[in-house]
Amino acid sequence: MSDISKNNNSNINNDKEQAKDKALRKKANYISAKETSSISKRNKKIVDSFEAKRKRKNVQESEYTTTMRDPNNVVEFDDLHTYFFTDIGTVKAVDGVSFDIPQGKTVGVVGESGCGKSVTSLSLMQLVQRPQGQTVKGEIRFNDGGGKAYNIPDMPDDKMQKIRGNQISMIFQEPMTSLNPVFRIGAQINEVIELHNPEMNKDAVRKRTLEMLELVGIANAEGVYNMFPHELSGGMRQRVMIGMALSCNPKLIIADEPTTALDVTIQAQILDLLRNLKDKINSSIMLITHDLGVIAEMADYVVVMYAGRIVEKGTAHEIFHSPSHPYTVGLMESKPAINKRVERLYSIPGKVPNPINMPNYCYFRDRCNRAFDKCAGEYPPEIYLSDTHMVTCYRYAEDTKGEVDK
Repeated sequence: MSDISKNNNSNINNDKEQAKDKALRKKANYISAKETSSISKRNKKIVDSFEAKRKRKNVQESEYTTTMRDPNNVVEFDDLHTYFFTDIGTVKAVDGVSFDIPQGKTVGVVGESGCGKSVTSLSLMQLVQRPQGQTVKGEIRFNDGGGKAYNIPDMPDDKMQKIRGNQISMIFQEPMTSLNPVFRIGAQINEVIELHNPEMNKDAVRKRTLEMLELVGIANAEGVYNMFPHELSGGMRQRVMIGMALSCNPKLIIADEPTTALDVTIQAQILDLLRNLKDKINSSIMLITHDLGVIAEMADYVVVMYAGRIVEKGTAHEIFHSPSHPYTVGLMESKPAINKRVERLYSIPGKVPNPINMPNYCYFRDRCNRAFDKCAGEYPPEIYLSDTHMVTCYRYAEDTKGEVDK
């Protein structure tokens, strides 16, 4: 064989190998440097437009005031969309979430890790990591109790600072790292009270801090006031975080997995503490957790999230006694039962779809053991089984009931 023929065969083989490699990279969601650069430039333009709007000075109050749909609600999430504009694509962390938090009630938000629970709460606090993270659509209406309602995503930073920590407070997920390790406990709680109550003198602030430490069940309030975080146990730190969150008598407490790092005995104490304090200061709680036992014990209403969307919501009684969405049913089956012996706990098969490239059908379809032909269509609409019980599943749509029965 001539050298030319050998070279031609070699080129053909190389082309085949390159085509094969290209197909494998595409299959593995490979993104080239050129594609990354293009995505990054496009997303930067989008982010810059949002940031330019946020950084405006002298914003008129009429631009961020609104009207509550129901004055008995503290917060109303209405078609909320919060995205992260990354170099490899747009992550739709929260993609059209709508639910209410009534005054004096506890609303539990449940779902597996990465479903958008914490991002929803951070959107309410305006704490989503910017500039990549942006609330791109929808409203979060907050009722201040004084006859005004604000659309949180449109509020300027200086106005939001008067609400954050004062009327809306948050107990963060990890008590071990939520407190600043180089400041004493008393100084950290004092700072919150001084910021929102500038008329109080130092003695009054210190007295209020000690009252909050006693309120959350810390016996040695004077001693803990002068301690550093590393001198306290996990349960004590969580109590301090709760005391800090309640120091300004907020209308809404966001508890983001408040018992994650605690043992079972301390968990029960913290939950009892939250429940009692909520009633004492007449506030509402948005409780974020993946623990169905905590939800069953604490919540009046339950919101089930999956892949950035709500798949089911209703009263705690409706969700626990008649779970309707296959995902909710799977969550219920995956928890151990006291009077039931099984060799292996149930786990939902498959994995959550890629948040950068979500399918155009039901997000749970590929993991669902009850899927049928209609599920391959567009994302299912909200279907109300009662005035308070909603599910997004074609099995409950009127036009598919006969098909499901087959």
